[in-house]
Parts: sequence; structure tokens; C-alpha cells
Amino acid sequence: DYVVVKMIPDNRLPPRHLHSVRTGKTFAVIKWESPYDSPDQDMLYAVAVKDLVRKTDKIYKVKSRNSTVEYTIKKLEPGGKYHVIVQLGNMSKESSMKINTVPLSAPDALKIITENDHILLFWKSLALKESNFNESRGYEIHMFDSLMNITAYLGNTTENFFKVSNLKIGHNYSFTVQARCLYGGQMCGEPATLLYDELGTGEDSSATKSGRPTDVAAIVVPVLFLLLVTLGIGFVVLYMRHRRLQNSFTAFANSHYSSRLGSAIFSSGDDLGDEDDEAPMITGFSDDVPMVIA
Repeated sequence: DYVVVKMIPDNRLPPRHLHSVRTGKTFAVIKWESPYDSPDQDMLYAVAVKDLVRKTDKIYKVKSRNSTVEYTIKKLEPGGKYHVIVQLGNMSKESSMKINTVPLSAPDALKIITENDHILLFWKSLALKESNFNESRGYEIHMFDSLMNITAYLGNTTENFFKVSNLKIGHNYSFTVQARCLYGGQMCGEPATLLYDELGTGEDSSATKSGRPTDVAAIVVPVLFLLLVTLGIGFVVLYMRHRRLQNSFTAFANSHYSSRLGSAIFSSGDDLGDEDDEAPMITGFSDDVPMVIA
């Protein structure tokens, strides 16, 4: 034996299992279930979206007969905070949840260029990859001094660079650049961070590579030039000595050249000494010996 019991729907119950499916920069997909299973008619829901930053409210109406309802909330702001309330149109009990949208991305290619008494921060425009970002919003820059354990707000700019002065020797700094925060600093972009300790004992690799190419070139180029000049002078001196030795040898060979034999004749010192010993010494000429000239 069995009996079928049909429960009377209670429209005062709240929607069940309200949760977020996916959240983006400007939208959020939410999902919930009807107050009771298998509705036999269309149910009208009221979706209230409260902007916790701007302090504004928006209400959307959703009609569905499905047991599971999925709805996309649009026209949200990046980095925003929202309170979502879902209930039946007859203002029954409600289900609620909080949503935080995805903030704007961090600026790309943050670099440091070192000048004489200051540094320059450079980065790529955020509008190149974020369609929701307007350059008029600008960027804000923060600096953290690790030695003093202090974070300072340096200012904001609508340009893609920022000048930082009055840095202390021996201090390590961290710089962050992000889309400017709105409405009391609650809607900010993701920060791009770069370490900088070039004035101290160490140097940040990214800052050194990007910030000191001119100084390195100014040192390397003169050194290479001096090396080339020194090598050139050395080759000239060796060439002159070679030519001098060659000319001296040629002159010496010509002075000992015999046209009769067709070659040069060289004698050692020993041979010259022997000939001088064997040859008779000429002491003079006698008056009675006639001189014959051939």
C-alpha cells in the first residue's frame, strides 16, 4: 500500500544555495535553487545589487520555472565590492552573499632609470591591455623603505613615468605602481612592484640592467678605444724596428759583396787573426830597392 502526498508550496521560503559561479572585472555569474523542488509555474525573483563602495543599489527581475537558476550581473566595476540579495518577488525571506570583482591588472614592464640625483620610474600604459581603463584615471605610486619599515604615498600621475627624489644612501626601497584607487582608496588596480637598492651595498638586477646602460657604455667604449690605439702603436714600433734591421743587414751585405764571385764574403774574427799572424810584417822600404808600380 502507498499514498501520494503533495506538499503545498510555501512562497515565503528563501531561494536555496545562492553562490557565485564566476567573477570577472565587470560581471559576476550567480546561481541559486528555487525555494522548493519542481515549481509548477514561473517564479519571479528580485536580485538586489548593493554597491558597498559607491553606496548605490540596483534591482533586477528574473523570471524562471527551473529548479536551478543562473543569472549574470553586468556593468560592475573592476575591484568593486557588492552585496547581492535574492528573494521572491513577494518580498519573502532572502538569501544573500558578497562579491568582489577582479581588479585591473598591474602595469607591465616597470623599470628604473637612474639619474644624477633622482630616479625615474617607467611602465607601459595599462590601456594597452585593459579596455576598462582610461588614462585620465591615472596611476598612483607608493614607496616602501625596508630599513625604516615605512610605506609612503608618493603621488599620482596620468603619464607613464614618475620622478622620485631625496633617496637616502644605504636604504633599500620597493616601488609599486597601480591604477589609481577610487572612492576612498577602495577600488584599486593590482600593483606592479620593483625592488631598488642601488644606493646601498647591493643592486637590483632589473634596475641595474634597465637603468645603467649609458654608464656602462661610457666606460667600455673608451677602454676599447685605448686598447686599439695601444695595439696600433705597438704594430707601428715593431714594423719600424723590422725595417731598420732589414736596412742595416742590406747595407752590411752590400759592403761585403764581391762582384767577381757574385756573392757576399764574410770572415770570422779567428780567420782574420790567423792571417795577420802569418803575414810578414812590413817595417819599411829600402832606398836601394826600386819601386815598381803596375
